[in-house]
Amino acid sequence: MQKKKVRIRINGQWREWIIDPKTALLDLLRNDLRLTGAKQSCDRKGQCGACTVIVNKKAVPSCLTRVGDVDGADVITVEGLGTPDNPHLIQEAFVLAGAIQCGFCTPGMIMSTKALLDANNDPDDAAIMKALRRNLCRCTGYTKIIEAVRLAGRFLRGETSPEAMRPLPTDKAMGTSHPRPSALDKACGTAYFSADYPVQDALELAVWRSQVPHARIVSIDAGTALDMPGVAGVMTADDIKGTNRLKILVADRPVLCKDTVRYIGDPVLAVAADTREHAEAALAAVTVDLEPLPVLDSPTTAMTEGAVQLHPDMSNLCWQQPQIKGNAEDALETSATVIEARFKTQVNHQAPLEPEVTVAYWEADEDAEEPDRLVIIGRSINIHLHLSMLQSALGYENMKYIEAYAGGQFGIKIDVISEGIAGAAAIHFKQAIRYVPSIAESMQMASKRHPFEMDVKLGADQEGMLTGYCNDFVMDNGAYYSIGHVVCHRSLLMLSGSYNIPHVHAHAKVVYTNNPWGSAARGAGPPQVTFALECAMQMLADKLGMDAFEFRLKNSLQPGQSKSTGRVVDMWPFPEVMEAVRPAYEKAIKAAEPYKAGKVRRGVGIATAAFGIGGPGDVSVASVELGDDGIIHIYAAAADPGEGNDSMLSQLTAEYMNVALDKICLHTRDTDDTAASGPAAGSRITYMIGGALMAALTQLKAAMEKSGAKNGLELEAAGQPRRFLGQKKNEDAGTLDEKTGQGPSFESQVHCVQIAEVEVDTETGKARVLKMTTSVDAGKVINPQNLTGQLEGGMDMGVGYALREEYIAGKTKDWLNFKFPTIKEYFEKEIIVLETPRPKGPLGATGIGEMCMLPTAPAVINAIKDATGVWVTHLPATPDKVKAALAARNG
Repeated sequence: MQKKKVRIRINGQWREWIIDPKTALLDLLRNDLRLTGAKQSCDRKGQCGACTVIVNKKAVPSCLTRVGDVDGADVITVEGLGTPDNPHLIQEAFVLAGAIQCGFCTPGMIMSTKALLDANNDPDDAAIMKALRRNLCRCTGYTKIIEAVRLAGRFLRGETSPEAMRPLPTDKAMGTSHPRPSALDKACGTAYFSADYPVQDALELAVWRSQVPHARIVSIDAGTALDMPGVAGVMTADDIKGTNRLKILVADRPVLCKDTVRYIGDPVLAVAADTREHAEAALAAVTVDLEPLPVLDSPTTAMTEGAVQLHPDMSNLCWQQPQIKGNAEDALETSATVIEARFKTQVNHQAPLEPEVTVAYWEADEDAEEPDRLVIIGRSINIHLHLSMLQSALGYENMKYIEAYAGGQFGIKIDVISEGIAGAAAIHFKQAIRYVPSIAESMQMASKRHPFEMDVKLGADQEGMLTGYCNDFVMDNGAYYSIGHVVCHRSLLMLSGSYNIPHVHAHAKVVYTNNPWGSAARGAGPPQVTFALECAMQMLADKLGMDAFEFRLKNSLQPGQSKSTGRVVDMWPFPEVMEAVRPAYEKAIKAAEPYKAGKVRRGVGIATAAFGIGGPGDVSVASVELGDDGIIHIYAAAADPGEGNDSMLSQLTAEYMNVALDKICLHTRDTDDTAASGPAAGSRITYMIGGALMAALTQLKAAMEKSGAKNGLELEAAGQPRRFLGQKKNEDAGTLDEKTGQGPSFESQVHCVQIAEVEVDTETGKARVLKMTTSVDAGKVINPQNLTGQLEGGMDMGVGYALREEYIAGKTKDWLNFKFPTIKEYFEKEIIVLETPRPKGPLGATGIGEMCMLPTAPAVINAIKDATGVWVTHLPATPDKVKAALAARNG
């Protein structure tokens, strides 16, 4: 390897190296200088923009920039712009515009913005979108990013200032867009994600994963690899001392496979070496002999008589549950109008930008039976459950889990993914471990959104009132169980959506296959069944000759009526949500009228959702403590991968206790500091952990008022404790009738209506969303920017689900072929917010983050039907499918 002398001016300081000139600038910045603001996501393909820096006034991807090519250049990283104590105006603009959610893409976004505004401090939206066209974001839908660039321009032009934009100390905590507690650290590149933690003398891992979906492991030959440079050793399933099974509900998923691989991506062995390059080189020298086994490529194949049983102790049909309310068969028989259809959804990847990185290291613990304590740093959304899963699987008790900042997750981190292998390697090699997989490997190893197949019938009487609904659906669970029946049961709990359907018959099945294993994904089940219901509602409205809007409003559930679960609701503000969006619907219909003929046509689609939160038996805890300095400390395992849970906990506390936000300190990311509070999933954190927080604060407030104490010392002097534990529990005492599926449901619902305005090119089949309008009632709003940010990002994700995104095992390996939404797919978004306080919600609030995934896809598909007259009932609605539907109609 030839080296040369390179001199670069980095953040205003000249530095020199004697280095391989082919070294990526990203590696120099992150590894040599510890400037970790630039992130790595796209496997050095220049697809994501997370590593963007400025070189000689131009924004460039540092992953593709060689050090030898920037000899003598001027380089600026996000750390060179400003610090949390002295931020740059652009960094402040991103914070104040609410453009930062998970924060992984933020440094790259800010650097692209800096290069743009240095050249033109008053760009129009077209210029902004061009400058940021290579910067990906999964969280925001790009709306607030564009707003942040505009605001930064105003700051730089002197038209306003950060001081004028910040909330005042006198502003109410509740209902004000206070900046997120972590936002400035993310904007300045000082927030640590898993790969950013410096771990001295850590071994790096490379993992051998199956590229066939089902096979028996015949033999492993790692002899050559063991003799290669830097290699510490090879770890197989035989080296794992625990159960080697990662169990949430069923102990079927191995940390490393011993006898059989069951999907493309299943791990068999890990190589540990002093560098990632050495580990990967050694891995390439390993030979694993596999004997192919019959492949269960679909639920139909898996349920065929005589099909191979994927797991020895469980049937391929691993769960099923009917839901029967009334007599749907008779109701449909006597209905005036009935539609029938089959709907299918695809395997989809949640697509967080951050790879599945885990760090594991040892710390001394002289007081424990096992004196060496293993610390896992990952991005779990359920740190206590994951800790217990790892302890059992790895056979080691003295462990703790620390949640790093997470570069998105969208349900994917309800499971242990890379932590098992990293923890096992740390135990086996008795050394610190860094496991930094590529994004292609991360895509393979992680869970997916389940594909559904749904056979639907829906009927109405002559007046247009719904009579009966049938939905027999099969969920492809893939190779491993994870939370399989939980996702499927959630689909049943929200099956009837926003409507009063007197008679319902559904049958849900969960089936093992050799496809990618499914788990939580934003919405976790209800997006699939809502797609079927809302398209069926459109089909039925068309057949009845009724307006789609009026048909839905006419059939709204009312207080005193029951959902498909039999649960009677006591409040249902859905009609108000509909009326709030009526003007936008009527405007959209009128705007589309001139485009009903010709090559390019426009259509309007509507869909609704009632998303349940606080399910049967759900329970959470949180504790608060008053410090000697009067600071209120909150202890709750409430992960915040970008939704704004840190804001929620802080603002609820400030509002209820009437204190400033800087008088609140959060402890949420370490199993040592917190009790198990359940997952940051199902939009439950605000309602459940926020509810537990309010219960604890109520006790603290009462103790302070009784004693007159203003700090912890005064509380103790008055004979009062300084720490209080609160609990929130769904008290529904009902039990599920397994024969009918009738029983308890959610305590709270968030209601939503979405209008999609879509343009379709009838020659190419390409559909493009022009605008989405969302009307929502999520109870009292805690932070308006966080609320709208979740809705905007959810709409963007839902449109990708509807039109483009599909994970194909063995083929989907990067953001380009996944068809990750870029700013070029940006569309206009309008949000209408209603606030009906939820009686059992914290200060009247409930959750919001997942609801927006439910109605988006059906609204888009209904709009395509309105534009073209044809249905696409198998997601995603790619141009080929639209063209095929048009050809079938015309042929």
